[in-house]
Amino acid sequence: MKIWVKFLIGSLLGTVLGFLLPYENQDVLSSMAWLEQIALQIGRYTAVPLLFFSLVVAIYELRQDREFWPHMGRTFLVMVTGTVFIVASGIVATLLFPPARIPILIEEQFETASLNVRAMLLDLFPSNLFTALLGDGLYLLPAWLLAFFLAMGLGLDRNYSKPVLSLADSLSRVFYHIAAFFSEILALVIIALAAYWAVRYHAALRADVFRDLILLLGIFGLVLTFVIFPLLLFIFKPGTNPWVILYGSLGTALAALFSGDVNFTLPVMFRHIRENLGVRRRSNAVTVSLFSIFGRAGSAMAAAVAFIVIIKSYSSLGISIADVLFIGTRAFLISFLLAGHPGNGAYTALALLCMDYGKGFESGYLILKPMAFYLAAAGAFLDVMFCSFAAYAVGRWGGFQENKDMRHFI
Repeated sequence: MKIWVKFLIGSLLGTVLGFLLPYENQDVLSSMAWLEQIALQIGRYTAVPLLFFSLVVAIYELRQDREFWPHMGRTFLVMVTGTVFIVASGIVATLLFPPARIPILIEEQFETASLNVRAMLLDLFPSNLFTALLGDGLYLLPAWLLAFFLAMGLGLDRNYSKPVLSLADSLSRVFYHIAAFFSEILALVIIALAAYWAVRYHAALRADVFRDLILLLGIFGLVLTFVIFPLLLFIFKPGTNPWVILYGSLGTALAALFSGDVNFTLPVMFRHIRENLGVRRRSNAVTVSLFSIFGRAGSAMAAAVAFIVIIKSYSSLGISIADVLFIGTRAFLISFLLAGHPGNGAYTALALLCMDYGKGFESGYLILKPMAFYLAAAGAFLDVMFCSFAAYAVGRWGGFQENKDMRHFI
């Protein structure tokens, strides 16, 4: 059975279970939240070692072929242009089809959100470099940087580095197979994730005031994924069949939608992009990891859309051109700073937009707190689909992609 079929069955079972559970029972919600945490940790279990050892080998091989910096350039070019387009198109869609206003709910406690950029910069260079691999698996940039320096060191003297390189290559393949095993059993994990997702979705629907925002993000996300992304890829590489990329990414799409967590989907993405889309490890490891860390265009777009709804809910003055430029610019910048927020990136970005904008909107994001899970889900879904299309495009652009028969897709 294909992995995406397993994920789909698990998602459907979990969704049905979630709609049958009492969404107002606090004991049920507490138990579901605990199960969700276990499920997310199982999904992230192999992310760090798989990413680290794959990156060491990938960066080393790219440097030997003098392709590392050109590959990095292609990756960031696609990332930057794609992020600008996704954020801008989301803002335009919201202005053209504005959701209904959301009543302002009074919260007892103001919550402070922060990217903790200073702390993240300090974590890049810990006092003991091995600490970069011993974190909680949320912030992956220190592991990426350590892999980069290790790969650079391996290229200085091949006589001494050959055993280490062989070990890294072996560990990369071993952890790839371990991740493959976990991706096969994640269908059971997704049952718990989908059930908790459905419980909260049911509550959001019953509240009634969030329906328009839910529809806008859902419809625009589907149009972006199934119409605009394939069209752009076809224009970029004429003769490409974009539906193959969509079909080959269904497993990662389902995992992202119900987990709302980019790191949860990372091992699944590595496998799908390698075995379904045919992108070689040296390209796949670098591009996918960079997009998981920096390329959070979907989360930034979801935050920008939600922020426009908040402004319209608080004020009847409308959105000025200056406001549009502020929202677009800030959302674009924040999309590159969400490395420490793999699971709540969209809601964190929304909170930062509110606090940066000021003018009495500092706590505006609290009216969408019941929607935080949906913002995370929509953002993560678009993040991983953007990553899949970008990884395929960058791999094909650099000559690191080979076509796969759809019959052999996992």
